[in-house]
Order: sequence, then structure tokens, then C-alpha cells
Amino acid sequence: AVLGCVLLLPMVLGEDCPSPCSCWSLGEPWGTGVDCSSRGLRALPALPRLTRSLHLHNNSLASIPAGALDSLGHLQELQLWHNPWHCDCHILYLKLWLQDFSAPELARLRCASPAHLRMKPLGQLTGNDLGVCTRLLPTKCLQFFWRDLILIAGAVITLLLVAWALKFSKKLVCQLSLGSRWLRRSIPKTH
Repeated sequence: AVLGCVLLLPMVLGEDCPSPCSCWSLGEPWGTGVDCSSRGLRALPALPRLTRSLHLHNNSLASIPAGALDSLGHLQELQLWHNPWHCDCHILYLKLWLQDFSAPELARLRCASPAHLRMKPLGQLTGNDLGVCTRLLPTKCLQFFWRDLILIAGAVITLLLVAWALKFSKKLVCQLSLGSRWLRRSIPKTH
């Protein structure tokens, strides 16, 4: 029975492990270690959701797509050094993500291009370094924007209708009140 479990573990890891990388289990509750270092990677592979340790150093990564690391909620160790980072608007995601995740790892990364930013630490990049970034919002953000805009417009219209209804009801109450006084005056008292 123990041999069956040992043979099953590499197969389970093999399903989730990206083909150019090697993976190892840190134990079920602790997640997976993923070593993709020195593989000549130009793009980030699909990573196991429970990745806890990720080695991507010594590759040919120029940037990380926006949102690519967001699903790695168990990640505790990340090595990204010795990659030719291209420091343009597309590097902002990685810079901001690393500011929250690991300041020491961010401090180790250097721009490889463009020429005027070569060897500049990624953590020291400013908006002036990157030029004009017409940052496109991801589709999900645009969907949330339009949904929120419609909700706000609906709330404003509802408030206007309520205010109008209150004004109308106040006027109606006033008219009814005046009408009842008029009726009392016009009905003769019979005692």
C-alpha cells in the first residue's frame, strides 16, 4: 500500500507540473515546489495552484503578464533574478506585485532593456522612466466599471423618483388636509 502511494504522488504532480519544469511535493497541506530555473523560458508556464516555492531565475523572461501571479495564494518563495526584464509599461504589474510580496526579491531585479534603463533596479522605476503609459484596463475591470456605472445611475434615478414621490405625497397630504377642513366648515353642526 505504501508503494502505491509513492508511485501515485509523482503522477499527481506530473499532471499539474509544467512540462519544462520539475516539481516536488512539500506535503499535502504545504503545497508544491516548482523549479523552472535555467530552462530558457520566454513566457511564464501554467503553474500549479498550490505552488508554494517557485524558481524562475536564469531564464529569458522579459515580463510577466498582468494577473499571472494573482492566483498563487500559497506562494511563499519566489526567485526571479537573472532574467532580461524589459522595463516598459508591461513591467508595472510585476513591480507592483513584488512590492507587496517581496521587497528583497524586487531589489534584486534589474532592467535589461531599453538601453536608457539598462541595469536600473526594477524597484526604482518611476513613471518618468517608463514614459507615457496608456494603461489598458483588463476586460474584467472594464466589465466592473460598466456594471458599477449602471448601478450608480440606477441609484440616482431611484433617489430622484423617491424625492419626487415624497414631494408629491406631501402636496397630496396638504390638499387632503385642507380639503377635510373645508368639508368640516361647510357641514352644518346639528346639536
